[in-house]
Amino acid sequence: MGFYVDVVGWRRISSEIPLSGPDVLRELGIEGRREVVAWRVNRYLRSLDWIIDEDATVELVDASSFEGMEVYRRTLSFLLVLACRQALGCQISIRHSISNAYYCELSCGPASADQVARIRQALRDLVDQNIPIRRSVVSLDKARRIFEAQGNDDKARLLQWAVQDPVELYSCQGRFGFYYAPLAPSSGAVPLFDLISYAPGMVLRFPTIHSPFSLPDFQATPRLVDVFREYGEWLDILDVGTMASLHEQVAEDKTVDIIMVSEAFHARRLALVSEEIVRRKSVRLVCMAGPSASGKTTASRRLRVQLQLSGLHPVALSLDEYFVDRERTPRDEEGQYDFEDINALDLELLNSHLQRLLAGDEVQLPRFDFLLGKRTPGRKLRLRPKDILIIEGIHGLNDRLTEAVPEDLKYGIFVSPLTGVSLDRHTRTSTTDNRFLRRMVRDHRTRGKSPENTILQWPSVTRGAFKHIFPFQDRADALFNTVLVYELSVLRGYAEPLLRTVPESSLAFGEAQRLLSMLRFVPVIPADNVPNTSILREFIGGSCFGD
Repeated sequence: MGFYVDVVGWRRISSEIPLSGPDVLRELGIEGRREVVAWRVNRYLRSLDWIIDEDATVELVDASSFEGMEVYRRTLSFLLVLACRQALGCQISIRHSISNAYYCELSCGPASADQVARIRQALRDLVDQNIPIRRSVVSLDKARRIFEAQGNDDKARLLQWAVQDPVELYSCQGRFGFYYAPLAPSSGAVPLFDLISYAPGMVLRFPTIHSPFSLPDFQATPRLVDVFREYGEWLDILDVGTMASLHEQVAEDKTVDIIMVSEAFHARRLALVSEEIVRRKSVRLVCMAGPSASGKTTASRRLRVQLQLSGLHPVALSLDEYFVDRERTPRDEEGQYDFEDINALDLELLNSHLQRLLAGDEVQLPRFDFLLGKRTPGRKLRLRPKDILIIEGIHGLNDRLTEAVPEDLKYGIFVSPLTGVSLDRHTRTSTTDNRFLRRMVRDHRTRGKSPENTILQWPSVTRGAFKHIFPFQDRADALFNTVLVYELSVLRGYAEPLLRTVPESSLAFGEAQRLLSMLRFVPVIPADNVPNTSILREFIGGSCFGD
């Protein structure tokens, strides 16, 4: 009996025999288009070898989409593992994201320039040969045996904790990889990349959704590198380099220790930032910035506590009160109010108030009525000698926000969960996913917002971050990594039930399924022992600082 395949943006195909992705591409006359890296089959993201034998709606996925770019990066990472094995005969670990790239290290020691060049050439050869990447479905037990035989003990250990049987593996030239989402059908699908030395390891560069046809500039600051190095040392202290390690720690009932050490690390970092501000005796204004769900609110409040311990009197100034009247608010390309545009704030009034406050004058602050979309007179404020202003918001590090304030009076802090515990040596957990899960849980709890709605809005949120926030992170005097080793384990208990409510008919369904696939490898930790001062409480509730 025949069936139909409706290809979104193309046409309907009728068939009497089962069809794979390449079959569909052939029917459409676009066979061999390497930029098509996967497809959605009835909203599920699938590899192109997925077989359809009944009526279905499909969408072709290329690297210009968020999902397609994730497929691109996973595939390139898999090929890098193969290239390293071929060139040097040793393992490689993908440590973390850095400046639109992945920082990697060799298991056999620091990488020389010659070693990096050999790996780069081996990777280029794999791509140029356009070798098939094959998907296979095997039992958990067989998958573990495969990875043990390959020397991938971390993958074998991770699969010990998997509850879903069987699992999908991907292979190329006889070597297997395991990922929680599809790879491209062949090595030739990822032609754009670079591999450069970055002591003691190397950096794998790739395109982004914002730059799909060219490699963005690589600019890693020493301060950012120090953050990642410090985080790595922190993971070593806790012995939780991968999710398998975290599973083992949870099984040994060490969760309270992990939580307490993680929280102590945050407290120490904020104390060090506070001490630095105090040492700079001229500082009167602290500006804190970070993307959505970075933990800015709790971080700023905990910093205020630390500053008080140092003898200062922090005073919060809310940027939300400086919104221009609604009719003056800029609009985006779709004609919607763009509250993330810096011109949505009355910069002239804000800078005037900052100047006057720092000069010792009394100022009547505005109060923004969000219901009316207008400003009204608010409280009066005058700074005392030991008062220090703290402002937090997405534009905190943009020079225009505080251009009237001399540089020596300002101290900038960039806040974000900059890295996290990897699933295994080759599969990192995305910091963007981390922030998304935080936001989804918080928005559902505080605003009654559906997970579906949060997923659909997230691309716009990330675009705003790349436009308004990340370009200014290098202006910061300090970086505060708000990630917590255990947080995905706590968030899982809140996020999974929400993600399962996304209907199969929704455009958000595929992304919900991808996140669920990732979370099933994360151990569950109850929230009972999370302190009420924790940044995580900003999202799951129960913060002593309020919602």
